[in-house]
Amino acid sequence: MRILKFFFFALALGILLGTVLQAAEAPGQAKRFPPLGPLPPVPVPRDNPMSDAKVALGKLLFFDPRLSGDVSTSCAACHDPKLGWGTDQPISRGYPGAEHWRNSQTVLNSAYYAKFFWAGEVTSLESQAAAAATGNVAGNGDPIMMEERLRQVPEYVKRFKEVFGVDRPTIAMAWMAIAAFGRTVVSKAENVPFDRYAKGDQSALSPEAKRGLALSQGKAGCIQCHNGPLLSDDSYHNLGVPPNPIFEESPLHQITLRYQHVIRGVPESVYRTADRDLGLYYTTKRNEDRGKFRTPSLRELKYTAPYMHNGVFATLEEVIEVYNRGGADDANKSPLLKPLGLSDQEKKDLLAFLLSLSSDKPLIIEPPDLPGYAPMKQEARP
Repeated sequence: MRILKFFFFALALGILLGTVLQAAEAPGQAKRFPPLGPLPPVPVPRDNPMSDAKVALGKLLFFDPRLSGDVSTSCAACHDPKLGWGTDQPISRGYPGAEHWRNSQTVLNSAYYAKFFWAGEVTSLESQAAAAATGNVAGNGDPIMMEERLRQVPEYVKRFKEVFGVDRPTIAMAWMAIAAFGRTVVSKAENVPFDRYAKGDQSALSPEAKRGLALSQGKAGCIQCHNGPLLSDDSYHNLGVPPNPIFEESPLHQITLRYQHVIRGVPESVYRTADRDLGLYYTTKRNEDRGKFRTPSLRELKYTAPYMHNGVFATLEEVIEVYNRGGADDANKSPLLKPLGLSDQEKKDLLAFLLSLSSDKPLIIEPPDLPGYAPMKQEARP
């Protein structure tokens, strides 16, 4: 019995030491947090396996505005490959006649998230596609109408048959194809300076970026929320982000914001007094969750400005400055945020590290030629 106890103790100790050593050797590792490094293979759900034909179909659908209410808004309208797979505007475009209320977060590397949208309202790429295309101030599409449009396109009928084995396309299958395409919109390690460095190429990072890496895990404290290969803890924090002045100036933006309060079921008192996006509170209705948003990845920041859930910062220098001040004033601001006291050189070093997390060249995919409609053959009457 003593021998067995000693064996299991030794085994556990060996595993622990091995884990510690592995973590200590990992580039960009800080104690207590998942190590930084290249992205692993993309996770794929069992109920939506990948195939080249499905990805090709999803690419077409991603760019097709027929998956919206008035055929004006494709996925690419708010996630333009030429604009970092987002937009270059602080607040995303809304459905015609409306304005959105949040920044259009990039879909680059979104395949690695466990929660989607800024406040984690859905938990899969499939449900993200559906929610965006049908959302009242986004795509505003009616599922039945969009499905009928797909069935009136012979090329889609053919492709859905090939991919899913059905005679008639369904809208649920469209979301599955778009999600499959989304799982290919990812950074490649060989194109990212930090990833090359993590794999052993010491020349991949400049001295400034190396100092910035050390700062991110020490004095700057970025590692507290931006950790792991995605550089996101996939959790929620209130950063004390200042409100975007556009909500004080634009009636349509105010309408959309108050509309969100109503449809998300906030109490009357909150509806009348809330002057900004409430984030996670919409889901939990807990006061301590007001202003909390999901931690975005730090990857591809070079191409994905403006920043924050409300697009209030146009440059990374502005973002670094607000963190250096310990965030803006907010009653629910995270206790992790404290004044950093970074020198001008340290700010430049941190910026160099952040930029090293972006690909050498942006991932751009040209819009495909979309298939056209054709009249359906009417079934013979009995």
